[in-house]
Amino acid sequence: MQLDSQKALKQDRPIIQPIFKTGRGYYIVAGLLLAVCLWALYAYIWQLRHGLGVTGLNRPVYWGIYITNFVFFIGVSHAGTLISAILRLTNAEWRRPITRMAEVITVLVLFFGVGNVLLDLGRPERALYVIQHGNFASPLLWDVTAISVYLTASLIYLYIPMIPDLAILRDVTNGWRKRIYRPLALGFTSTDNQRRRLERAIAIMAILVIPIAVSVHTVVSWVFAMTITPMWHSTIFGPYFVVGAIFSGIAALITAMVILRKVYHLEEYLRPIHFNNLGLLLLVMSLLWLYFTFAEYLTIWYGQKPYELPIFWAKVTGEYAPYFWTMFITCFIIPFAILCRKQTRTITGTLVASISVNIGMWLERFTIVVPSLSNPRLPVELAQYNPTWVEWSMMAGFFAAFILLYMLFTKLFPIVSIWEIREGREIGVSETVERIKTYLPGEIKEEGSS
Repeated sequence: MQLDSQKALKQDRPIIQPIFKTGRGYYIVAGLLLAVCLWALYAYIWQLRHGLGVTGLNRPVYWGIYITNFVFFIGVSHAGTLISAILRLTNAEWRRPITRMAEVITVLVLFFGVGNVLLDLGRPERALYVIQHGNFASPLLWDVTAISVYLTASLIYLYIPMIPDLAILRDVTNGWRKRIYRPLALGFTSTDNQRRRLERAIAIMAILVIPIAVSVHTVVSWVFAMTITPMWHSTIFGPYFVVGAIFSGIAALITAMVILRKVYHLEEYLRPIHFNNLGLLLLVMSLLWLYFTFAEYLTIWYGQKPYELPIFWAKVTGEYAPYFWTMFITCFIIPFAILCRKQTRTITGTLVASISVNIGMWLERFTIVVPSLSNPRLPVELAQYNPTWVEWSMMAGFFAAFILLYMLFTKLFPIVSIWEIREGREIGVSETVERIKTYLPGEIKEEGSS
């Protein structure tokens, strides 16, 4: 290995070292996650053999945990696109160590979001009907189109900023690794012309990916809102879902950052300021979530529509009240209490708040999907939805597979962008000073000037 002989890489050795050095703990965790995935595979084969009757789905509750997970995963995907793209466009220098962590989350969870839809179909080959007999009058086809565009854009947005790092790894590795990195680096040699083209491509993708990300979760909400199902037919669902997606995306990113910081010893790269800034963003999103939730339920209660009130009271005081109030506590009470005070907006504090938000946002999606289906507009058939071991197993398998693939990514590619960190050291300070000069009056004294 040529790492020690590469003087330019010594300063960023903590970023590269996890790729070439794997501890015993990694294999233990990977083995446990793989075991969960294999159990989920068994559960899926069981469902294929015996049909959707092995799940808790029934008439009229046709959607359950699978669609809850679908909406949750698509929401978490906003971690990479919106957060990373907005921070790049605003030249937030503190973004440099976290952008790739966020972008990887985006790409991976999109696959698992789509996977949950295939589970809910029962027969996966039915997905081909969307292509063969698609009808754009159906919001389901809007969903397929939006997610396909979103996944393509997210893959490009992840790959382009990785090219300089792939070139660095190409030049310092041998064997099978070099055979992987060489074609992926696309002949990048960091010339001035290549740098300009790279930065232009990143800027274009950052601009494009923001409206795509917003449109995706809006379209996901329209799958519900375009129906006349009680408490789904709402014009507020679009922005409500987008806010919830950004909310859960930030929480997922913070959780990943804390784990990677601890496991890969990235304390010098992921500092308290990063968690403080993301904690403030999480606090703002918590308040926005409270606003939309209050507006949604206030209008339902005030309108007193006979076919919506049973669902409202089922959530507030009925059989779904434990889920609803746990959602409220974990999405607002806990994160607000922690993040509104600087003393508790620490790394540990933001982690606790983020885990709380992730739990709460999953429960929010569950309380949107299940109660409305359990209380249809024409209450001819009423049913209680109780997920079975098959659904819980598939859910555990999807989360385990996501973590496992994320771990695998960190063993093939730098989870912190090497070239962006270097660029920040070389020109970040001077660019920041020049930017400040454009809007602050008077003379700006730089460090070391007389």
